[in-house]
Amino acid sequence: MTQEEHVRRAGPLTYRGRAIPDTTTDQRLLDRRGPSDWVHTDPWRVLRIQSEFVEGFGLLSELPSAVSVFGSARIKPDTEFYDLGVEVGAKLAQAGYATITGGGPGMMEAANKGAQQAGGLSVGLGIELPFEQSLNDYVDMGVTFRYFFVRKTMFVKYSQAFVVLPGGFGTLDELFEAITLVQTKKVTRFPVVLVGTDFWGGMRDWVESSLLKHNLISPQDMDLLHVTDDPDDVVATIQRSHVHIENKFEREEPGPSA
Repeated sequence: MTQEEHVRRAGPLTYRGRAIPDTTTDQRLLDRRGPSDWVHTDPWRVLRIQSEFVEGFGLLSELPSAVSVFGSARIKPDTEFYDLGVEVGAKLAQAGYATITGGGPGMMEAANKGAQQAGGLSVGLGIELPFEQSLNDYVDMGVTFRYFFVRKTMFVKYSQAFVVLPGGFGTLDELFEAITLVQTKKVTRFPVVLVGTDFWGGMRDWVESSLLKHNLISPQDMDLLHVTDDPDDVVATIQRSHVHIENKFEREEPGPSA
């Protein structure tokens, strides 16, 4: 194990070697405690949670238009999926969007790399995990969070779209949370683009053949899942959505008071 693998970053804190805690901050927040433990611990955690929101808002509040890109940390460089991630990051940068990822390796690194090399702003929002490493080398600005829910807020608040590359459970979590927020109108509608028809096509077919078939979603909810293989189509889909939203806001803008 390398020296870097002996490092745990939790927000502004860094632990090495034997000082690394046995549990993560999220575990200590969510695990069941004794009947009176919360009196001494949970109220104070509110301040730590608040500080993470302040740090995140402070870092990201002046971002230009940005797109969050999700994908597996397990994808290796010089593979088909990795190269696709690099191309997506580059296309977003060329279109004037900052690229926000989870800041890790794999598809996240690929998108950050493409964005940085194309002259765009590359952002990484890391998370404290027992096995997680530092932010990848292609992140221009980044922060490592202790709490998943704070990190997720940053992805949604500062993005104009979600682009979902091949990934596992974590990627699926981000995907369906975003779709739920849009479906329930908790956020202004923004596009969710899945890249890779061979990878995502079966899931979309299942949503249609199972969820839609049994009336568990509405027919228009299928429009929330746009699947493509073309990075240019990714950008075009996002741009079309922004034009639609901007026109809608202009139509709804109240006129001058009498």
